[in-house]
Parts: sequence; C-alpha cells; structure tokens
Amino acid sequence: MKRKTRNLIQDSVVSTVAIALGLIIIFPLIYCLCGAFKTPHEFLTPKLLPGSFTYVGNFKEALEKGNLLRYTVNSFIIALAGTSIRLVFSILAAFAFAYYDFKFKNLCFFLILGTMMIPADVLLATNYLTVSRLHLLNSYLGVMVVSFVSASQMFMLRQRFKSVPKDMREAAQIDGYGDISYMINVLIPICKPVITTLFVHSFIALWNAYLWPLIVTASSPNMRTIMVGITKLNSWEDENYQLVLAGVCISLIPSLILFVIMRRNMKKGGMDGALVG
Repeated sequence: MKRKTRNLIQDSVVSTVAIALGLIIIFPLIYCLCGAFKTPHEFLTPKLLPGSFTYVGNFKEALEKGNLLRYTVNSFIIALAGTSIRLVFSILAAFAFAYYDFKFKNLCFFLILGTMMIPADVLLATNYLTVSRLHLLNSYLGVMVVSFVSASQMFMLRQRFKSVPKDMREAAQIDGYGDISYMINVLIPICKPVITTLFVHSFIALWNAYLWPLIVTASSPNMRTIMVGITKLNSWEDENYQLVLAGVCISLIPSLILFVIMRRNMKKGGMDGALVG
C-alpha cells in the first residue's frame, strides 16, 4: 500500500512538473497569438488577452505593408524544393553506404560525419563567395544550394537502412528487382516514418532560416523569405510590434499544417510498408 501511494505521489509530481514546463514552453506562442489580435492601443496595456479576437487589422496591414504574401511563396518554394532535393541526395548516399562495398568507404563516411562538427556560420563567407561567383545571388537556387546536402540526414537514413533485414534485398533480387526498384518499392516504404520525420524537420528548418536568405537576397527585396520580411515590419522609427506578432502567426501556419498532415506517417511503425511492391 505504501509503495502504491509513493508511486502515485511520484506520478503526480512528474505530471505537475511536465505540465508546468509545457506551459512555460508554449507561453510565447500564446502571447504571440493574443498580441496579434490586439489593437495598437490595447498593445500598450499590460493585459494578456485582447479585447476581441475578431480584430484582424494587424494581419491585413502586415500582408500589405510587409509584402508577406510574396515572401510566403518564396519561403514555400525554397523549403519544399530544398527539402526534396536534400532528401533525395541523403537517401542515395545512405543507400550506397549501407549496401555497397567500395574503397575508402569508412574513411569517406567518417569525413562526411566530420562536417557535422563545423558550425554553419563559419562557412557563411566562403559560401557567399561561391554563390556569388556562380551568379546565383538573388535567386531561389542561391538560397537553397547550401542546404542540398545534410550529413545528419544521411547518417540517420544509413542507420535505418542497415536495420532492414538483408533477406528482403535478396528476396527482391530473386523477384527481379534492381537496386533502384528495391529502394523505391521496398526500402523507402519500410522507412517511411523516418523519411517523413526528416522531411518535416528539414522543411521547418529551411522555412525558419534567416541569416543566409538575408545575405543572399540583400539586393532584391522581392526574393526575400518570410522570416526576413517579418523583421522589416519594425524599425527604430516605427515600432509596430503587433504587426510583427501577426507576421509570426502567419509564418507558423504552413509548418502547423505540414505537421498535422504528416503526423500519422511519423507515428507509424517501421515495418508497415514491408509488403509493398
């Protein structure tokens, strides 16, 4: 009885702490949502909740003044195309490291993993010079090209591919499947949860990118991404924090929609697609 009571107390404490931490983490989002619906006069008051959630003037002004609709389209193209190309390269590289034997295989693998220890900010200058010499400034390709290769994604996919029984590849070869057919019809469906998770993570990372798009599109306002555009809603001459919060709310919509759509695939078991093909 004492042990049961002790376990109940421990569970209650853990649940309370988890709820408290969850509220602390989600509070900035709640504040952002409430602030986006406040009028300029209400924003100066210390109240958390707005007078009404029907005021959408901040959203309209943010879209018009900050050209956020165009910036949203730019961000979507960059995030979707960049993520898709990154995943294709990661899948092909992971397949090669998981199933092929070639000279200096382990050395190449560890060299690729070593790039994960290099901070991205260290490469800003060299990447900018390279993109500039290729005449890719102020273009979608110029923003995306530095994200086409991801060592972490390649590593995670390689580990997942190696966990698939080798008998499945042998059975596929007996059925006449080549490497590409096996990868598309068998391996990818099996690893769909991992690939979906990596897709969502990569999409959100590229969507939220700020520094690199700011540098590459500095001389072309129409090529800015939404994260860069949001910062232009506020300046030392004109402080419009409610517009910034409205812009942040707009920027969160695509990521939330993507997460809701992909949530089911992210939770599925790893062997759900074993019989596909």
